[in-house]
Amino acid sequence: MRISKALIPAAGRGLRAYPKTVRTPKVLLTIDGRALIERNIELLRDSLGIRDIVIIVGHLGDQIRGALGDGSRLGVALRYVECPRPDDGLARGLLVARDLFDEPFVTILGDELYLDSNHQRLPECLGGEFSAVCGVLRTGDLHRIKRNYSVVMEGGRIVALEEKPAVIRNDYLGCGTYVFTPGIFRAIEATPPSPRSGRVELTDAIHRQAQEPPGVIPFFLEGEYYNINTQDDYNFAHFRVRQTRFAEKRVSVVIPAYNEEQSIAYVVRDFLPLVDEVLVVDNSSRDATARVAAEAGARVETVKLTGYGDTIRWGLDHATGDILVVVEADLSFRARDLSKLLEYLKDADMVVGTRTTRELVEQGTNMRGLVRWGNVVVAKLVEALWWNLQPRFTDVGCTYRALWRDTYEAMRPLLRGVGPELSPEMMIAALQARQRVIEVPVSYHRRIAGESKHSGNYFRISRTALRMLRTILLKRLGVY
Repeated sequence: MRISKALIPAAGRGLRAYPKTVRTPKVLLTIDGRALIERNIELLRDSLGIRDIVIIVGHLGDQIRGALGDGSRLGVALRYVECPRPDDGLARGLLVARDLFDEPFVTILGDELYLDSNHQRLPECLGGEFSAVCGVLRTGDLHRIKRNYSVVMEGGRIVALEEKPAVIRNDYLGCGTYVFTPGIFRAIEATPPSPRSGRVELTDAIHRQAQEPPGVIPFFLEGEYYNINTQDDYNFAHFRVRQTRFAEKRVSVVIPAYNEEQSIAYVVRDFLPLVDEVLVVDNSSRDATARVAAEAGARVETVKLTGYGDTIRWGLDHATGDILVVVEADLSFRARDLSKLLEYLKDADMVVGTRTTRELVEQGTNMRGLVRWGNVVVAKLVEALWWNLQPRFTDVGCTYRALWRDTYEAMRPLLRGVGPELSPEMMIAALQARQRVIEVPVSYHRRIAGESKHSGNYFRISRTALRMLRTILLKRLGVY
C-alpha cells in the first residue's frame, strides 16, 4: 500500500509547556534552529514520499500559516483546517478533517521529535488489513511510558492501549506516529469521554478499534523519540539534539577592539587554536590594533561605529559560526573557560559568565567593592523585574558569553544599545525572546595594559551604571 496523504494536528494550546508557549504555538518551538512541525513535514516528505499534507490549526493558527505558507518552501502542498474548539482535545479535533480523507493516511503529531528514525520502513507493515497502525518504541524508561501511552500485544497485533497508564506491563512506548483508515473518525464519535480527563482520548478511540477486526498493528520505531509535552521535555530534547550534533558546529569568537594593540595578539592566540574563527572588530583604532590582530591570525574588520555595544552587535551580525562567543580584547578573560561555556551551551540558548565568584577573580582587578556589589544588585533588579521568566543573574557587566546563532537572531530585533548597556540588554532580550539563559562563574584577570574605558575610574563606573539602569528600566516599561 502506498499512502499519499498525511495529517498533522497542531491546534492545541500547549498549556503544559508554558511559558514557552505563551506567544508561540508549541509546534513552532525550534530545535537546533528548526521548528518541530517543519521537522515532521520533512520526515513525511523524505521518508514516506508524502507531499499532500493537511494541518489542523487552532490556537495561534495564524502564526503556523504564516511560518509554513502553502508548503512550497518545503517542497510539499499544505492545506489548513480550522479547529474551532481546540480545548476539546486531540481526538475531537481530528473530526474537522474527516471530509478530506477517504483512504488510509499517515498522522504525525506536530509537537513530537524523531531523530535518526526508520519511518521509511513504515510501508513494509501495510500489506495486510488493519484499522490503524501505531508507532511503538521499546524503552527502558518506564516514566516515559507513564507520560504517554502503553500498548499490549498478542500475536503480533495490538490488543489494548492505555493513556498514561498507572501500571506498566512491558517496555512498549506508544508514539505519535499513526496510519489511520477513515474508520478512525467513526471510532472517535463512538468513544465516550475519559473519566480522568473529561475528553475523548485518541488512545481510547484506537483501543476501541483494537477490539474489533481487522484490528491494530504495531510499527516498531528505531532511533530517538521525544514527545514535547512540557518545558522540561523541550529542554531535554533540545539538549539531546545539540549534544549529538555539537562537534559539527562552527565556533566564532567576536572581539570588539579600540586601541588594544598591547593585548589583542595575546587574546587572539589564546582562543584561535580552540575555535574556527576569531573575528576582531576594530572600531577605527588610532593605534596598530588591526595590524597586530591580523598578524596573530584573526580575521579583522575595521569599521566606524558609535561605541562598544555597537561594535559587539556588528561582530555578531557578521561572524560565520553556528556558535557565537563574545570576549574582551584586554585579556581579562581566558580561553581556558571556553570549554565551560560551551558545555553548558548544550543545555541552554545563551551562557553568560559571572565575575562574582571571589576565588576566580585575580587580585588587582576592578571587580571589587562597589563594582562587584553594584553588578550583583543590578543583576537582582533584572531578576525582580522579569521574575515571571525565572532568571538567575549575579553580574550584568560580564561580556564573556556564548550563544547559538538562532538565539541571537531571535534576540536581534530587541537590541539597540550602542555602549556598555548592551551587556544587560542582551540578557533581557534573551528572556523576552523566551530563550534559556544560564550563568556560570568564569575567571577574571587584570588587564595587560591601559585602563578600562567603562570602569577605569569612579566617573566611568557611574556613567556605565547609569546607562545600564536606564536601559533596564526602559526595557521594563516597554519603551526601548
